[in-house]
Amino acid sequence: MSEKPVVRLVAIDDDAAVLELVATILQDDEIEVFCATDPEAGLDLVARKRPQIVILDLQMPRMSGMEVLERILASNPSTDVLLMTGHYSSESAVEAIQKGACDYLNKPVSTDRLRARIGKLAEDARRVQSALELDHALVEAYRFEGMIGRSPQMLEVYTRVRRIAPHFRTALVTGATGTGKELVAKSLHQLNPAASGPFVVCNCSAIVETLIESELFGHVKGAFTGATRDKAGVFEYAHRGTVFLDEIGEMPLAAQAKLLRVLQDHEVQRVGSPAVRPVDVRVVAATHRNLTAMVAQGAFREDLFYRLSMVEIKVPSLSERSEDIPLLERHFLEQFAGRYGKPVATLTRRARAVLARHSWPGNVRELENVIGHACMMAQGSTIDLNDLPEHFAHPDGATIARDEEFVPLQEAERRYALRVLERAKGNKAQAAEILQISRATLYRLLADQKDAGSRASV
Repeated sequence: MSEKPVVRLVAIDDDAAVLELVATILQDDEIEVFCATDPEAGLDLVARKRPQIVILDLQMPRMSGMEVLERILASNPSTDVLLMTGHYSSESAVEAIQKGACDYLNKPVSTDRLRARIGKLAEDARRVQSALELDHALVEAYRFEGMIGRSPQMLEVYTRVRRIAPHFRTALVTGATGTGKELVAKSLHQLNPAASGPFVVCNCSAIVETLIESELFGHVKGAFTGATRDKAGVFEYAHRGTVFLDEIGEMPLAAQAKLLRVLQDHEVQRVGSPAVRPVDVRVVAATHRNLTAMVAQGAFREDLFYRLSMVEIKVPSLSERSEDIPLLERHFLEQFAGRYGKPVATLTRRARAVLARHSWPGNVRELENVIGHACMMAQGSTIDLNDLPEHFAHPDGATIARDEEFVPLQEAERRYALRVLERAKGNKAQAAEILQISRATLYRLLADQKDAGSRASV
């Protein structure tokens, strides 16, 4: 039979006899009791011990119980604070409850009543602690090669990865931005016989169009201005390993043709050299774009598409797997609490409710950023509304974001590109860098915007 989790209680009262009585009453109830006769010393105890329960006298010298209550709950809203006073009034009782006290008792309190009330709060605290331990166990149970989820959609992804990984030479991973496509690519590599080889990432949208062939396939000295030495490309560097081509939809057509040759012949030709070099690589390509539509528009090679999509894994958006949000919250909470060296253990109910209502257009990456921000801002062991980013704490600021969720993806991309360009004061190179796309892609988005404007004026 497992031991009960330890519950810590801090009692703050300027009457030492009351503190002695509290300690005596609770000494056999598996509760650690810490006492202070001074409000400041009590607040210091609360900060150091992080108790689940606080017993607090309402009237004390130098600082009132109400002020102490507010300061305790400001740093840790999940603490159960029990106020006691020898001068009861219904007005102060209502005020205390409104400010977050869990109960308000009138002195003298019978030992049986106090023991029963604290016993109930302690049991609730143990239940919360056990739930946190269970959450941690669930995260570990549903962790797969760095991915976390127990929804049917994610379990299907795990199954496909297990089946595909030992055998694939090329694979296509599709899904919206921020869904975790790179984690899927890494899992394919880790479960492949080439796992001992390198895993090399190439973000096709972040490379200037004139240099993408050099980055992928390498170049020889003198091949172009600035080529002062021979350089191996991504494919040579990943020999006997895996190349991850992120945002393959941004790759220019000329580079697509060369990529197809590499996939077919398993050899590369450096820019400026007639020599071919054999390479043994697995290739995982990823995109958030509709490649089928791009093929129909002539923006993506049909033969390359069929070569890549022989094996395809679709990663679901976070809104399609909302039952995974609590697991991901727990995972990121533990990750960032450890990284920042903070005792953050959980979120308040209202913080969880706000996150549960959000539609997560940025998917898992957005959730990770939100929890990371909240952990950085949190001062106690609990994340509350004020620790969340501004647009969560003030829902009115999220109205535009909610409205934009219902426009077509291309239109949303255009609007966002224009906002970034405006912030960059018209500097297209800087805007492309912020967006992590090539300037050619930015020009295409802006051209689409002009076309849309022309159509609207007809």
